[in-house]
Amino acid sequence: MNLRRDVFQAIADPTRRAILLLVASHSMTAGAIASNFDTARPTVSKHLQILTECELLKQEQNGREIYYHLNPKKMKKIADFIEPFRNTWDDKFNKLETIMKKYKSSR
Repeated sequence: MNLRRDVFQAIADPTRRAILLLVASHSMTAGAIASNFDTARPTVSKHLQILTECELLKQEQNGREIYYHLNPKKMKKIADFIEPFRNTWDDKFNKLETIMKKYKSSR
């Protein structure tokens, strides 16, 4: 049975979000990623495994090293899913701002 991890559970963890931010600009090895955290390397490896299983990170072998880099297609799918919610909240805040301006000008 092949279980897929939920991408939103994966990005709910602050360490995994920090890892995504680290590799967003350039590929990094597990050791380079781990050096940015005060946790044991196996813990960081577990986070990398989860992000890889969710396809948020891709692995690329270069010699004996494995480099992790962001999977922009998967990140775009997440952004596309979130966009309608962002639009809804933007609309609500814009309406609230309009109401507050009207109230302020009427005083």
